[in-house]
This record gives sequence, structure tokens and C-alpha cells, in this order.
Amino acid sequence: MADGSIANIAKIPELRKRILFTLAMLAVYRIGIFVPTPGISAEAVRKIISQGTVFEIFNLFSGGALSEFSVFALGIMPYISASIILQLLTVAVPAVERLSKEGDSGRKKITQYTRYGTVFLALIQGFGISFGLKQQGAVLPGVAAWQFYVTTMVTLAAGTCFLMWLGEMITERGIGNGISLIIFAGIVTRIPVGLRDAWAMKEQYAGFFGFVVLVAFIVLIIGIIIYVERAQRRIPVQYAKRVVGNKMYGGQSSHLPLKVNTAGVIPAIFASSIIMFPATIAQFVPEGFMQKIAALLTSGWIYTTLYAGLIIFFAYFYTAVTFNPVDVSENMKKYGGFIPGIRPGKNTSEYIDRVLTRITLGGALYVATVCVLPRILIMKFGIPSSLAYTFGGTSMLIVVGVGMDTLAQIESHLLTRHYEGFLGAKTGGRFRGRKG
Repeated sequence: MADGSIANIAKIPELRKRILFTLAMLAVYRIGIFVPTPGISAEAVRKIISQGTVFEIFNLFSGGALSEFSVFALGIMPYISASIILQLLTVAVPAVERLSKEGDSGRKKITQYTRYGTVFLALIQGFGISFGLKQQGAVLPGVAAWQFYVTTMVTLAAGTCFLMWLGEMITERGIGNGISLIIFAGIVTRIPVGLRDAWAMKEQYAGFFGFVVLVAFIVLIIGIIIYVERAQRRIPVQYAKRVVGNKMYGGQSSHLPLKVNTAGVIPAIFASSIIMFPATIAQFVPEGFMQKIAALLTSGWIYTTLYAGLIIFFAYFYTAVTFNPVDVSENMKKYGGFIPGIRPGKNTSEYIDRVLTRITLGGALYVATVCVLPRILIMKFGIPSSLAYTFGGTSMLIVVGVGMDTLAQIESHLLTRHYEGFLGAKTGGRFRGRKG
């Protein structure tokens, strides 16, 4: 055993190379943030984004690339959207469902379809954004409309495809999930700016003492997120003994882990997109009914209540889409597993569904609370939005979740080579990520 768990990372050549490769690829991504798309006024784009539209979500996940309108302006969002669409099709379309159950070959085909969908969505979103910016007068003088549309579509789609490839390379040759780490890198770069703004405006919330309390509160929120993201409801599972040839299998006790927050950050993304969509449309149409709807949805308690309600709805919806109690029950029955006191088959699936429904409510309320917290901090305490939205809501859920998963992978590399993990020898060094 080595003296320090962090020092152990440098002693494993493969792990060291993976981490350096990941950092190098993330550096390439951050450099690309500042490569501009031709024919656009970046200052006009920043002004449009600051008005509170769905573009704010794109700007969040692109790490500020949209506000610069760089070649990575769309970020990795088209890939995420395509992945979610394929997940929904897996439930709704029997052919896609069968494909998902064909093992490695089926997964490769679904990955290929996801890539095609990413290119298609990137082209559509590129045209939509370029058309909207043209209507808003954000295009430089002398640039023809058709030329700007085509150039922007091709440039943004190429940028998204490059990020998709970059993410896959990180997943394959680096450490952690590449797509998630790209989003992670974009968010954490905003932390210094948020802290700087909070320090500059500290007189609005009790000066230096208020700043210290704010930092302590942020640490508390991070601790709560880590605790809930790792929280599970473990349903005991017993496997019956069975004889195959001359060997006996089964007779073991295990458990079925059900995460409290099964849906992750997806409900918050869906809810934000729906609420901000009218405000986005309102920018590109004449004064009228749409402006009134947008103002109503983005004001005060109506926004907060609707946002929280949509998060709770999508938490249940996405959990129902991604977790099928019937399939889990059938797999348990096939391998001789059963829940003590519950009959196999329909009764087991109904029991799992009841337990999942109860714990999903807690997870949905937790996500809703974390996501509405930034708005409360801004409106009630005068906290700068650059800090509130970085250390609260969707941003913090992503940062903490991705950080936990990446540390868990590093931990597994250390343990397989008989080194201490991050938690040391006394705990066995087992750091669990969200899937652990």
C-alpha cells in the first residue's frame, strides 16, 4: 500500500495516461470555445441570451460557447436529445426494443442511429438559431441570409460532431464518461466568475460574514446532493438453489438497488426547456399574445410553481420510461430469484413498482428543491445569478454526479491494482458513484 491515495494515481502508468489524455481532450474542447462562427456579432448574441430564453440552457451545457457563438455553440445537446429520443423509442417502438436486447450488436446499431440523429438535430437547431439571429439583426453587415444559414448549419453541426467524437474518445481511452465530462468542464469553468461576482457584491448580503455563510451554505448543498445521489432503497432478493450437471448454483442472498433519484437531471432539463420555449418564440414574433404568455411564465411564484411541478412530473415520466418493473421481475424469475414474502411474477413487479413510486416522490421533490433554489437566492438575498446558477440547480446536479462517477472509476483502477482508494484502508476504499 502507498502512503497517499492521490499519489497512487501516478504509480499506475495506464491510469496516469488515461487521466492525462482526458485532460488534453478537455483542453482541446475549451480552446474550441473561442473559435468563432463566421458572420455573427457576438455582442448581439450575448444580449439575446441574457433576456432569459431556452438559449440559456444551451449556453449552460456548452460552457459559454453559445454566448461567444463559437463552432461549439450547440455543445453536446443535440447528442443528448438524440439519446433521449432513442430511449423513448425503445419503450414505444417494439422493433427498437428488440434491437436494444440483442446484446453488443444491438447497442452498436442504436449508437449508430444516435449519431445520425445527432447530425440531423444539429442541422435543424443550427438553422433555427441562425434564422432567429438573422431576424434579431445579429448578423454582420454584408452577409447574405442564405449564405449565413448554410454556413451556420454546417459549422455548428460539424462542431457538435467533433464534440461527440471527442466524448467517445475520452470514454474509450480516458477516464469517466466523455460526454458527461465535456458538460462538466463547461460548467466548472464558470465557478471562478461566480465567486468573483459574489465577492464583488458581498455588501448586498451582510458583507464578508455573508460571503462566508454563503460559501458554507454551498458546501452544505453539495453534501446533500452527494448523499441523495448515492441513496438507494435496497430490496432483498433470495436465489433458490438449483443443480446444473454436477454443480449447484444459487442459494445466495442479494438485493435490488433502487435509486432515490432514478431520473437524474433529465427532469430539470425538460422542465426548463418547456418553460423557456414561449420566451424564445416571443423574441422572434411581433408584440402580442406570445409576449404576454412568456411574461406570465417567467414571473415570480408562477414560474417557481410551474417549474417544480414539471420537474416532479418528468421525474415520474422518465423513471417509468427507463425502468421496467416487469422486465426486472421476469429476469429475477428466470435466474431463480425472488423477494422474500412476495410471489414471483406479477406480484413481484407490482411490489417493485409500488416501492419505486414512493421513493421517486422523494427524489422528485429533492430535484425540484435544488433547481428552484437559485431563483430564491437571487430574488430574496440578492445573490448574483452567475454564482446562484453555477452552485445550484441543474449545474450542481451535473457537476456532483459526474464528479462522483469519475472518482468511482479512478477508485476501481486503484483497487484492482491493490492500492488504497480515496477513502483509505479502513473503509475498504470503496467509493460508490451514482451507479454503485
